[in-house]
Amino acid sequence: MTTATVPRGDRRISPVFLGIVAVTAVAGWATWTDFAEVPGLAVFLFVTGAWLVSLCLHEYAHARTALHGGDITIGAKGYLTLNPLKYTHALLSVVLPVLFVILGGIGLPGGAVFIERHRIRGRWKHSLISAAGPLTNVLFALVCTAPFWLDALDGVPSTFRYALGFLALLQVTAAILNFLPVPGLDGYGVVEPWLSHKVRRQVEPFAPFGLLFVFALLWVPEVNGVFFDLVDALLRALGVGDLETYCGYDLFRFWREANPLCEVR
Repeated sequence: MTTATVPRGDRRISPVFLGIVAVTAVAGWATWTDFAEVPGLAVFLFVTGAWLVSLCLHEYAHARTALHGGDITIGAKGYLTLNPLKYTHALLSVVLPVLFVILGGIGLPGGAVFIERHRIRGRWKHSLISAAGPLTNVLFALVCTAPFWLDALDGVPSTFRYALGFLALLQVTAAILNFLPVPGLDGYGVVEPWLSHKVRRQVEPFAPFGLLFVFALLWVPEVNGVFFDLVDALLRALGVGDLETYCGYDLFRFWREANPLCEVR
């Protein structure tokens, strides 16, 4: 199966996605140039826009891998257009992930595209389809942190550096959480094909609650501490310090009083 067999209209990039990219680009420019009167507002729009772009690419990766794996219905569902409104549930796929970012600075995964698994043959294909999404977050994190681990920050305004640091944190948290082997998340989708039919049947009823369970668990101080220690360690390995992620989140919440530590310069 190749994209040549998918009608052009089913794989044309959606104006909705292009609009999100345009807003992200303009907000990124405003963040870089300090054009906005309220720098935090530019950071908010830039990070939110880039986060939505990553969500679209995450779901596109699932869909495109499923298409090549044998699910020829993907194109007709609109998943190849990168339109977030075409996902299984716009609330779970877009609104809740953005809300999680605002409430806790966590890149929690959203709802997935609907894949007709019975059309796909081979356990490795099923695992790869599930892994494709979070691997996109890994790639996005590497791109966001490239100026840090390439030591190419000379001339980069602090506001933009903070925004990149926070955006990188979201991608790292999303990748880790997505890879958790919890029913309803991609990590479970990776291992599910290798489980017995009996185990899959027993676990299936819990899948709708997996995402909420993880979110609730992260509110437990001990769990939250261990999780973010891991996130911080990975970000430090990529050259991103605590100052960038903290100030990025502080600027992102522009409606709150800014911390003097994160003074824009």
